[in-house]
Amino acid sequence: MRGLSILVCSVVLAGLCVPVLRGQSDVAGASIQQRKQNQQDRIANGIDNGQLTAGETKKLEKKEANLNREERHMRAADNGKLTAADRAKLNAQQNHLSNQIYQDKHNAATAHYGNNEVGARRQNQQDRIAQGVRSGQLAPGEAANLEKREQGVNREVKGMRQANGGKLTAADRQTVNQQQNKLSKQIYNKKHNARAAY
Repeated sequence: MRGLSILVCSVVLAGLCVPVLRGQSDVAGASIQQRKQNQQDRIANGIDNGQLTAGETKKLEKKEANLNREERHMRAADNGKLTAADRAKLNAQQNHLSNQIYQDKHNAATAHYGNNEVGARRQNQQDRIAQGVRSGQLAPGEAANLEKREQGVNREVKGMRQANGGKLTAADRQTVNQQQNKLSKQIYNKKHNARAAY
């Protein structure tokens, strides 16, 4: 009789453990997603407050896009699941990316836009990109592409200013305005397409 009681208790305990173990894999999957969201929020905050330049943001978003691509390949190889080894590898890569975000946000490079119409517009577009990153409307690859274009406009403005003693001519402002209009449309289109961040 005692043996039967032990057997029944064992079966009941085993039955209770199955949902717990299954729940752990769900939590681990959610933690990967939550970590991605946290890192995207940190990047967006860095864009908003000027701690991240367009070039730094572009590099971070490219790394995030590569990490997401690798996760998709891992899941595809294992019927939509991540193995323990996959999770460990992704966690190590997320740790590396997290450290890079911290370093880029705390180095001497900052985004400066100036107190003029061109600077205000550049700041506005960076704010729109940051909002898209934070909300998930912009996938990391899309954000990297937009930041690459923003970086190009920033370089061109810098070159124009150097060529004109620190000022932009009326023709320079018109050229920059046209480029910013084009970039503004690209930001809108990428934020409103069917792609999602994760």
